[in-house]
Amino acid sequence: MTRTPTILHVCNRDMLRPLRDEVLRVNGYQVESTPEAESARRKLAQKQFDLVMIDLENEQRIPEAEEFCSEVKTANPSQLVAFVCNYRVALQTDCPDEVIRSEFNPEAFVKGVRSLLESKN
Repeated sequence: MTRTPTILHVCNRDMLRPLRDEVLRVNGYQVESTPEAESARRKLAQKQFDLVMIDLENEQRIPEAEEFCSEVKTANPSQLVAFVCNYRVALQTDCPDEVIRSEFNPEAFVKGVRSLLESKN
């Protein structure tokens, strides 16, 4: 029996977070989500995740997301981290292991997550 991959989804957009969570769950992932980094830190202290996915839809969040990413990678260098962002924002940051493009196409979103998790194994 294969283990269900676990994802920690950090996204402060209350309308989008549950939608992404449900898309991932329907596609076989176990998802925990939170609107902010502080509660994500607590979750990471309690449990190991296959992927930490950080929403980064606008330039103003880049410094905060990069700081959180650096903190996560310092605490656990093998932790897989991805930013979920649009193409323009993706060009402005280089902290995570991967960028999952989010011009919201659920099929492409899940394909990006699946590809990232499969490359880790």
